Amino acid sequence: MKNWKKGFIAGLAATLTFSLTACSSGEPSAGSGDSGEKVEIVYATGKDVTQGTRKLIEAFEKKHPNIKIKYKEMPADTGQNHDQLVTMFSSQSSEIDVFNLDVIWPAEFAKAGYLQPLDRYIEKDKINLNDYIPGAVEAGKVDGQQFAMPKFIDAGLLFYRKDLMPEAPKTWDELIQKAKEAKSQGKTQYSYLMQAKQYEGLVCNFLEFISAYGGKVLDENGNVVINSPESVKGLNKMIEIAKSDFVPSNISTFTELESHTAFIEGQSVMIRNWPYQYALAQDQKQSKIVDKVAVAPLPSGDKGSAATLGGWMMGINKYSKHKKEAWEFIKFATGAEGQKISAVYGGSTPTYLPAFDDEEVKKASPLFADKNYVNGISAAVPRPVSPVYPKISEVIQIEVSKAITGKQSAEDTLKNIETQLKEIVKK
Repeated sequence: MKNWKKGFIAGLAATLTFSLTACSSGEPSAGSGDSGEKVEIVYATGKDVTQGTRKLIEAFEKKHPNIKIKYKEMPADTGQNHDQLVTMFSSQSSEIDVFNLDVIWPAEFAKAGYLQPLDRYIEKDKINLNDYIPGAVEAGKVDGQQFAMPKFIDAGLLFYRKDLMPEAPKTWDELIQKAKEAKSQGKTQYSYLMQAKQYEGLVCNFLEFISAYGGKVLDENGNVVINSPESVKGLNKMIEIAKSDFVPSNISTFTELESHTAFIEGQSVMIRNWPYQYALAQDQKQSKIVDKVAVAPLPSGDKGSAATLGGWMMGINKYSKHKKEAWEFIKFATGAEGQKISAVYGGSTPTYLPAFDDEEVKKASPLFADKNYVNGISAAVPRPVSPVYPKISEVIQIEVSKAITGKQSAEDTLKNIETQLKEIVKK
């Protein structure tokens, strides 16, 4: 999935041109861009194939002539990016000042003492966090403190063939009904596609189902609460779909690659996927369904629609010697002007909600002007915020895979997950 996050950035950018301690006290450093002192800060982020990062830095430096941004390119592979950052921070290096981090990293980095809390800065500059997509803000909050600001968002969405199905299903029950109807009419080989292989994508799909019915993995205090009637209902709905005759019989081998390929080849009426799917469906070089696709929020359960959150945050290195200047850059990049630049030149979906009202942002991509798309990403929920998230994910992958392949019931699956997660969290 992480590779396709990058594909989404490149894909949406393509729609534009059809072309992605020393400071343990926590006090800001002396000197700022307004004091006349020249300061250079290092910004670490993955490779950007668009103009977004360059334009963002140029605009910031123009507005803050005494703060220079040095761009440090990190590995495109998020795992390697993560490991390099951990190596630097664990040695208390001040080599970088501000950096991008995957939405699933804040808890780990905050607990390890790598991130500077941002609450004082947010309060001082009167940043209204209600102006941002809620799930994106929550992904940067750990133990009640805000450690990262959301830069851009990725979220699960429903894409459907508008030539075969005029309206998207509003609920998961309606999706099942429409899928069965499409199957019986022989409109396409399949009616619905999802990511159900034993990997991170399966966790994302699972979270969307249980969240739609009110289920959670962890509560606000980090306690394991996954074994609930709500989670059982959500997982049973997922099992019902995975075992139906309107999805591929080998759906448990499908990642983004297999599902999006089948969809753009015209083999399915509907697909759950990330936003990059839209640009891919519009690519005349490889898609057989150009101009035939629409987007909608994922169907609702008893508690509403839920989409698993993806995307990237911005944080300050706890060991930075220029925290105040680093915050100025984060404030700019995640504020109105920076979010607009990233959307127009980088194809990045804003997390700052007022940006979607900007006419230039609307023109940058058809998705940004689509209220269904905005509603879909606004329903995004973060994955469990925990410093041991990789271990949590592994347990969920193994157990849910057994459930959707008919090896165990939803009830047994959730009991097994609960038992294992309680041990992991306790340790």
